[in-house]
Amino acid sequence: MSEQTSEPESRPTCCKVGRIGTEYGLTDLDETLVEYWTDRTEDRYSTRELATYVNERILEGAFDEAGIQHRDGEIANTYRLLTDDDVSSGVRVQTRNELERDGLAIEDIERDFVSHQSVYTHLKRCLEAELETPTDDERLERSRNKLGALRTRTSAVTADTIAQLERNDILEIGEFDVIVDVSVSCTDCKQQYTVAELLDRGGCACEPDADGQLDHSTN
Repeated sequence: MSEQTSEPESRPTCCKVGRIGTEYGLTDLDETLVEYWTDRTEDRYSTRELATYVNERILEGAFDEAGIQHRDGEIANTYRLLTDDDVSSGVRVQTRNELERDGLAIEDIERDFVSHQSVYTHLKRCLEAELETPTDDERLERSRNKLGALRTRTSAVTADTIAQLERNDILEIGEFDVIVDVSVSCTDCKQQYTVAELLDRGGCACEPDADGQLDHSTN
């Protein structure tokens, strides 16, 4: 009697996202989804962004299988033309027709596209991924970065607007600097702080009462 070697059983796909990853050979998909979703920095992906990421990889895999050459950014733009609400129906139909002429079974590909709900289910139920609650220090740091970026953008837009008015002889001004100064004033303790000062000190001058609640009574 000949000895038979047992083949390892293949793991069944857990859901649509798992099936898609297998069918398109996306061997690193699960690891990437968990990494992008649980990132504790500002670069963290939402489930909607992850769905776009998966669908663009599906489209890229279909391009490669059909032997269609594509430039950087072309996959993302093609996906946008197929799915974005701002794209007209005429442009979408034209895009689909061009892809079909190139040999893509676009209807099958679109059926393989996943929703953000499917990605969330895959992350939670299949991969058992969990989002860690950020610490207070991490929340403060994210807030500083967010407000700092907003301040920088406000300054840049203001400077550009003034420069355009000057170039068009609508406004006269010499060399100039734009200063964006945002302050926060507590109407209870009557103290005013810059945003940086408020975040650094952890609150205003209102004193906590015996229960640990802020006393907002005026002096």
